[in-house]
Amino acid sequence: VGWLKLHGIVATIVLFCSVSFLQEDSSRYHNVADKRAHHNALERKRRDHIKDSFHSLRDSVPALQGEKVGREVASLLRDARPSTGTSAGGIVALSDQSIKQASRAQILDKATDYIQYMRRKNHTHQQDIDDLKRQNALLEQQVRALEKVKGSTQLQASYSSSDSSLYTNPKGSAVSAFDGGSDSSSESEPEEPPAPRKKLRVEAS
Repeated sequence: VGWLKLHGIVATIVLFCSVSFLQEDSSRYHNVADKRAHHNALERKRRDHIKDSFHSLRDSVPALQGEKVGREVASLLRDARPSTGTSAGGIVALSDQSIKQASRAQILDKATDYIQYMRRKNHTHQQDIDDLKRQNALLEQQVRALEKVKGSTQLQASYSSSDSSLYTNPKGSAVSAFDGGSDSSSESEPEEPPAPRKKLRVEAS
């Protein structure tokens, strides 16, 4: 009886270990599968991001806007006869891959040329802006000089008109033309006093 009980305990332990091992193996398999699926999703997302970035770059370059690079070549390769030992699907796959690589290389090449062109154009525009700034500064200096000359000319004209409004009377004093030509009362000649009358002497008869 004791032996049977011991045998049952051992069988139970073995069964429990087997179940635990199967569960761990299944869990490990699920973990690996989940990791692989997660990695594939990340890789797919990365490729889509690169593809979208190349499309955006292609649409930003004027020489490539709306251009489907390699479209005619792709159609020709799909319609071509496969060579010996190579399936049609393999040729199409290789042609698509080469076209994709060529298109990306062409996009990068055209984008590089466009960036260099824009740099030269911006440099030329900056030189034009600097020239206009120097011309504006020179014109401002000329305007200030003309305003200064104009102010001094007006001042001299005012002095000349003020001098012409005065004249000299016979006594040598300056008299304003707006005084009617009369001298000041303070400088008029004094009047002579009247001569005294002679008294008549009456003689008695």
